[in-house]
This record gives sequence, C-alpha cells and structure tokens, in this order.
Amino acid sequence: MTTLLTTTDVAKIVAAQGPRKVFEDLLDYLLADFLRWQEFDKSARVANHSTTGVIELMPTADSDLYSFKYVNGHPGNPAAGLSTVMAFGALAQVNTGEPLLISELTLTTALRTAATSALAARALARPGSRSMALIGNGAQSEFQALAFHHILGIDTLHLYDVDPAATDKLERNLAGVPGLRLRRFDSTAAAAKGVDIVTTVTADKAYATILTADMIEPGMHINAVGGDCPGKTELHADVLRAGPVFVEYEPQTRIEGDLQQMPADFAVTELWRVLTGQSAGRQGDRDITVFDSVGFALEDFSALRWLRDSAVKHGIGTRVEVAPRLADPKNLFELVRGRQAAAQAAARANQALLKD
Repeated sequence: MTTLLTTTDVAKIVAAQGPRKVFEDLLDYLLADFLRWQEFDKSARVANHSTTGVIELMPTADSDLYSFKYVNGHPGNPAAGLSTVMAFGALAQVNTGEPLLISELTLTTALRTAATSALAARALARPGSRSMALIGNGAQSEFQALAFHHILGIDTLHLYDVDPAATDKLERNLAGVPGLRLRRFDSTAAAAKGVDIVTTVTADKAYATILTADMIEPGMHINAVGGDCPGKTELHADVLRAGPVFVEYEPQTRIEGDLQQMPADFAVTELWRVLTGQSAGRQGDRDITVFDSVGFALEDFSALRWLRDSAVKHGIGTRVEVAPRLADPKNLFELVRGRQAAAQAAARANQALLKD
C-alpha cells in the first residue's frame, strides 16, 4: 500500500509542527542530502515549454530511494483562479520499484524552496545578518520570510511588489509574527537600501531586470529565486559579476537561472561544495555573494523523505492501493477476471430480485 498526502494533509503537518520546527527539520533533511551529493543520480529536469508557461519533470535517486516531481509554472494562472505553481510527486523503493508515497508538492515546494534559500544563506550571508529585502510578495513570499526569520534570525523585512495588493496580502499573513518587523517601499531600489540580504522571488516569465548593480552594497547576499526557466531572469548581468555565484546543479542553472545570461566559461560554485567544506563561500564581511537558485530534484527528494516521516509521526495520510497486491504476481489478469465475475454475480442477483 502507498501513502497519499493531499494539500490538506500537508497543511495539517505544518500546523502540528509549527513553522519554526518545519523549517528546522526541512533544513536538516536538505543538509543531510547535500552532504552526500555524489551518491545521487542527477540530471537537469525535463521541461515542456509553451507560450503561457512550462511543465517540468524532476527525477533523482540514491541507492535506496527514487523520487520525482511534476511541476508547472504558469504566471497567468491566477487570472483563471489557479496557482502559478502546482506540483505533485512520489517516493519509491529502488530495489523493488514499489511506490511508498504520493504527495501534493505545491505547498511543499514553497516550504522546501524557502528552506533551501535559508540553508544557502546560512552558509553564504554575512554573519549576524538581520535585515532582508523581499522583492516579489506573491505566493512564495511568506515562506521565504518565515524561513529566514526562524533560521537566520532576520527581524526586519523590506517589502516591495509591483502589485500593492500582493504586499497587502503578505502583511496580513505575517501580522503578529513575534520579533518580525515589516516595512513597505515603493521601489526595489528603496527596499534594497541598507539591508543584509536581498531575496527576489518574482513570477513573470520574461527577461526581467529586477535588481541592478547600483542597488548592491558591500556585504550583501543575493538570494535570486524567481529566475528558474529559460527566458526568465531577475538579475542584471553586472550583479552576477559583482561577487562569487553559487548554484545548486550547474548544468541545470546554466539553462534556467540568471546564469543563462553569462558565457559558458563564467565561473560558479555548486552549493554542496561549500556545505562539505570543499570550496570557500564568503571570504569577508564586504564580499557580495549570489545564490542563483532554480530548484533541484534533490531538494524534492529531501522534502518527500520529510513528508514520509512526518506522516508516520503524526498519523496523517491515507493508505491507497496504487500497485496491486496479488496472490500470484504473474497473474495480473486475475484482477479483471475477478471483477468481471463479481459484476456478473451482482447482475444475476438483481435479476432474481426483479423476478421476485
């Protein structure tokens, strides 16, 4: 039997654990997997692009577990009452192929993306960072805000979105979070002024320039989340030139990230190398560091492991028959024959009742 987790189920897990515990646990799962990076079978995700968006498949596996995520990105969806990003995924046993877990990953993607951002910033941002500009206040913004608040101790958020209603929404959702101060601004430049970290998490599928080099100050860490498919960027190329750039999986980021603007020989460092101590991160307090984040399958693998364990811990989820359990595993047709026999017996019983 396979465990099924709906969006409501995942929301129950978050409610049961609380945001701080969720982000702490997710970060631990992510770190554990990044530290064994070379054990994973890795590939860039498979993408099908259209004029309105993209649909992607993201697989990975170690020697024990296989996972995949189906995810879309359609910026025009809110006008149709749909989420910009929708996702689901599965976790399976490698040695048998048995599906262990099927889960929603829309809410979970927002959680794991924020936790990955916080993991990278913990390694790359200036120690003692307490302020962050959040540029783009849409569906993922609250998760980014809470992850940085709970993991890094960010206590001041500068907010800006081209749509004031998005910032209104974020302010409502984060109102009353202890120790978190919100300030809204009327431009990216004004919001970025004087902060330790700048997070860009915008949605338009376009070559956009959200952040320019003149907005960058010594010591800043840039967490670029929104540029995540070909033809979609957020950073001016000069921002990438301002300091070392860190990525999740270089072959994928060169296609999808802000890095797509740069020549093939532009140097970057994969995050796992910093986390394992094989490469340096920040060298000094005045360094500018850039995390060009596009999302990678290993992060979903970690999130699905966390979901599997959390579902067991809290007794949440439904057991469903995705793969058949057969008395004779070679006799798959028995399922059909048995149903046919049952249907025929029911039909005969109904006919008998009608005659009576």
